[in-house]
Amino acid sequence: MAVRKVDAGTNVKEAILKGISNAKIDVMELDLSSMASVRKFAEEYNSKGLPLNILINNAGVVTPFKLSQDNIELHFATNHLGHFLLTNLLLETMKRTSRESNREGRIVNLSSMCHQYVYREGIRFDKINEESSYYKYLAYGQSKLANVLHANELTRRLKAEGLEIIANSLHPGSIQTNIVRFDNGILHYIVKVLGVFIIPYIKTAQQGAATTCFVALHPQVKGVSGEYFADCNIAKPSNQAKDADLASKLWDFSLSMTNLK
Repeated sequence: MAVRKVDAGTNVKEAILKGISNAKIDVMELDLSSMASVRKFAEEYNSKGLPLNILINNAGVVTPFKLSQDNIELHFATNHLGHFLLTNLLLETMKRTSRESNREGRIVNLSSMCHQYVYREGIRFDKINEESSYYKYLAYGQSKLANVLHANELTRRLKAEGLEIIANSLHPGSIQTNIVRFDNGILHYIVKVLGVFIIPYIKTAQQGAATTCFVALHPQVKGVSGEYFADCNIAKPSNQAKDADLASKLWDFSLSMTNLK
């Protein structure tokens, strides 16, 4: 498990071992908002010589305007660039694992239905850090749109190489988590004050994990790539999420932002 807080991750590990005593779990530190942390994690993981069959990119924040340690708007830095960099740094290990095991590798990006609520441009390449026109919910949507575009462009590139690795994105549903812990706006108000009324429409963490597990593990998804899922079914993303030119431009932009070649 790659976790931001090792103590919390260790508690989860212990809880899992109580139910599955023979489970093999390693807890490793990873802060997706920091490129240095991502590089350190990837270097340590790759040096272990472990296989990598499935990569689930799951980090997400909703926050007022903030910059990451790398001076990049925090939604874009954490929700997209951290995943983009991590995936690229672990991809050779995934390729090797797929070849040696003769099994399909799977990359899963957790997006959101909010990917359709974005700035007019979709991705504001020249205004990522602009605070004057910043709106946190559109910035969040932008980062979630990037998750879908990333999986789609990754699919195109993996297919071009003839690799047996698929990449998909998904909306897990509205889930009872602490994703709004940094948000003091209307979303935080709705969750806190109206919680009793919206509970019937909110998924538990276990229910919310269902689509992620389905896309990562289910035999029905074998060979299915570049799709967007919701409630364990292929769903229809926004038109911008299906824009191949936008996906390609985002890929090149992300390479430059993460100093990858």
